[in-house]
Amino acid sequence: MTHYQEYLGFICTVLESYNKKQVALGEATDLVADIGLTSLEVMESIERIEDHFDISIPLNILPDVNTIGELARKVHELTQ
Repeated sequence: MTHYQEYLGFICTVLESYNKKQVALGEATDLVADIGLTSLEVMESIERIEDHFDISIPLNILPDVNTIGELARKVHELTQ
């Protein structure tokens, strides 16, 4: 079983390539406001996370996910 911190770390690694503003990535980092992700970049990131953890993230949860920490918690919930 993977722990929350591992999900958080992997998500930060995935998002680093989109981090053109060079903000510090952490639990409270907002995916759109801080990093500036476009909808396409969000979907590309989700796809990489799904492939890595062999899960499917339902698209209907995405409107409720604003920060890296929220995304990591959702991924953690989906693997339990």
